[in-house]
Amino acid sequence: MPSYATNMRLKFSILALTLEAVTIVLYALLVVYDTGDAHGHDGSHAESNTTHSMFQDVHVMIFIGFGFLMTFLKRYGFSSVGINLLLAAFGLQWGLLLQNIWHMHDGKIRVSIEKMINADFSTATVLISFGAVLGKTSPVQLLIMTLLEITIFCINEHLVVEILNVSDVGASMTIHAFGAYFGLAVARVLYRPGLRNGHENEGSVYHSDLFAMIGTVYLWMFWPSFNSAIAEPGDPQLRAVINTYFSLAACALAAYATSSLVEKKGKLDMVHIQNATLAGGVAVGTCADMDIQPFGAMAIGITAGVISTVGFKFLTPILASKLGIQDTCGVHNLHGMPGILGGLAGILLAALYIASRGFCYYQYGLIMKIPFWGQPPDQNCFDDSIFWEVPEEEEENEERLTHGDYSKNKTEA
Repeated sequence: MPSYATNMRLKFSILALTLEAVTIVLYALLVVYDTGDAHGHDGSHAESNTTHSMFQDVHVMIFIGFGFLMTFLKRYGFSSVGINLLLAAFGLQWGLLLQNIWHMHDGKIRVSIEKMINADFSTATVLISFGAVLGKTSPVQLLIMTLLEITIFCINEHLVVEILNVSDVGASMTIHAFGAYFGLAVARVLYRPGLRNGHENEGSVYHSDLFAMIGTVYLWMFWPSFNSAIAEPGDPQLRAVINTYFSLAACALAAYATSSLVEKKGKLDMVHIQNATLAGGVAVGTCADMDIQPFGAMAIGITAGVISTVGFKFLTPILASKLGIQDTCGVHNLHGMPGILGGLAGILLAALYIASRGFCYYQYGLIMKIPFWGQPPDQNCFDDSIFWEVPEEEEENEERLTHGDYSKNKTEA
């Protein structure tokens, strides 16, 4: 490829500075501090501290977790961490602006810690998509992708959460599934026939995998904050932390076990461990604040760990060879399929919740009406002999009394 094709001196600098200049102008016109006046209260000090703590955790996930997770490529570590920082820095500014166009007060967007957390969330979609095209795109392409993806994400999020009133507190669907399949679509459009059989640099070495594990551990530790940061304070937020905690733990064991099971010699594959151990956090996101109990969170985590590991082992090669989707980081397995699993779990739990609130008695009646349960026919109601061994003499006496009472009632009538 001619050297001028990858020379970024002018086009990258001009694009980056233009985007930042436009953003600054928009912030000057639209964005102010949130003093609490728009809501009529300032919020409790304890609640503020909790929100700030979770903001720090989410921030670490965005800049260290996602960044180092992608350093597994042996000659692409600079770009993995460095471009991650670039995209996140622009993405959080653009995301905060577009997410809150729908929530302006007196024509202004009021910046708060919660809005900054949501801005980090919008950036996460881009970083997930970045994983699908890692190593095959330029910073210029990625800045354009960030601009477009966050714009589409904000519209989609508003439609799903505000218009359709979908509960997705940990964003299994709106962030993880969206980011994964957006990235896969971009990867398909940018398909490189010359990379069909791989590339000499598309692999890891010992120390690059070790750096990637740093990202994994940071993400694993802070994922409970990611799933609970925007949950309602109190019990819902506590449930989100607990459910994510147990889902991740169960997922880790499932990922390790499945990795050993699918490898011929029973050895663990570092790719599986770096990624599939996190799938439980993705999958439990939608229903993180729901009353699913720890065992329910564990069940979701185990399922996510298994399907993610199996996806890395068997599905990723099929996507590349049959569909022309070269998914560098395997985002389909870490974010796509677990995101769908989380959405399905949320749908199921929401349906069960509605049933328990509105239709439970009717449903219980329908269940009990099934003939299989052995409901006695009309003529045998109020009769022990249907279900008990009754002495013959008692049966005869009861039969005479029954006939006598029946005849007496008939005569009186």
